[in-house]
Amino acid sequence: MKRSIVVVCVAIAATVAVAQVAAQSAQGWMVRADRSTSATDPDGAGEIKFMAMGGGFHAVNPAAAVYWNPANTASGAYTVQASFKLLKPSGHTNYYGLVLGGSNLDNEKQEYLYFLVAQNGTWMISHRTPEAPRPVAVAPKTPNDVVAKPGDDGTSVNALEVRVAGDKVDFVVNGTVVHSAAKADLGATTDGIAGLRVNHQLEVMITGFEVKK
Repeated sequence: MKRSIVVVCVAIAATVAVAQVAAQSAQGWMVRADRSTSATDPDGAGEIKFMAMGGGFHAVNPAAAVYWNPANTASGAYTVQASFKLLKPSGHTNYYGLVLGGSNLDNEKQEYLYFLVAQNGTWMISHRTPEAPRPVAVAPKTPNDVVAKPGDDGTSVNALEVRVAGDKVDFVVNGTVVHSAAKADLGATTDGIAGLRVNHQLEVMITGFEVKK
């Protein structure tokens, strides 16, 4: 295997699996699987693959997963951003995007905010907390024309940003602010680890991931 490409295959026999990307081009990156418990919306077949490729990452997700590097920890004012190219939509709506304010991502006390978009042109913000069995909606699934849908070739590209400044947080898709909120109204801290989330049955290329302070 070439050193420029890193493949992490996570075979999940339990509810939670965490693996480290142990290669020079993705030093310190971790992946945590998030298995579906729904009989009507099961995970796809195969293993999660997370590949460092072309200066970015290629995620193949039969099951949902969160990807992060603890070095990407930020507090106060900062921006986290990345561009997502959906390579293979699922047969139904699934979401992908940014994680921020993360803590304990490798154990049952995991907590984070996530800002995601989907192939049907909607975006959403939720809070994952160990106290709730399901993520808590911060902003519901909302349609917006700035969210690119797959074209005839089945692909789409969406650039996401979360801009944390003072007491205000802006959530941005393709250069347009789709939601603004006071930090106090998020129900969660924005201080913590920033990373990526890709839900199940999706294949996504991620480029330009950056935390700017």
